[in-house]
Amino acid sequence: MSLATDMMNIALWIAFVSVAAAQIMAMIRLIIGPGVGDRILALDTMVVNAIGLIVLLGIAQGTGIYFEVTLIIAMLGFVSTVAYARFVLRGDIIE
Repeated sequence: MSLATDMMNIALWIAFVSVAAAQIMAMIRLIIGPGVGDRILALDTMVVNAIGLIVLLGIAQGTGIYFEVTLIIAMLGFVSTVAYARFVLRGDIIE
């Protein structure tokens, strides 16, 4: 293996650990968040962290299918965050 490959593997492991730690911290905020707004933001942050982990997995495996999956998860995460925030503010989602 070359030096560039070794550095790429080290960078991927550091990124995996960093994003996984951010995911755990967001989960803690979701559990102990003092308000509903904090929990909504924690859920949205967890979606972004999950997207980051999936992208890193795609880079590590060298395949492009994971990038299409992240687009779908991003759309679902956005819609679910908006729907949950609307439910909290108005009491219903569809008027």
